[in-house]
Amino acid sequence: QVQFVESGGGLVQPGGSLRLSCVASGTIFRITSMDWYRQAPGKQRELVARISATGGTNFADSVKGRFTISRDNAKNTVYLQMNSLKPEDTALYYCNTDPPMGIWGQGTQVTVSS
Repeated sequence: QVQFVESGGGLVQPGGSLRLSCVASGTIFRITSMDWYRQAPGKQRELVARISATGGTNFADSVKGRFTISRDNAKNTVYLQMNSLKPEDTALYYCNTDPPMGIWGQGTQVTVSS
């Protein structure tokens, strides 16, 4: 059964950093592109970053130069390193495969506030 477990969120001041983790089980992780999404209150879920099976990466314009994505296939884990955080990065962050499966994890809350 497919399952995504996100962690690492929290409250951070503007300019701070966080590292999110997502463990994906029940998928053929090492041959699957993985995505990080976020959803802010009252807004649609948006794609933030993607990492291909071979390590190629893509980012939303709003996070380019501040966020990096990486993966550890041995641990079925994808990471999102978030630096220079801004209040507008506040959201619930999720991971999923590309294309996304019908199942979503609980997400991890990131709040950027002074």
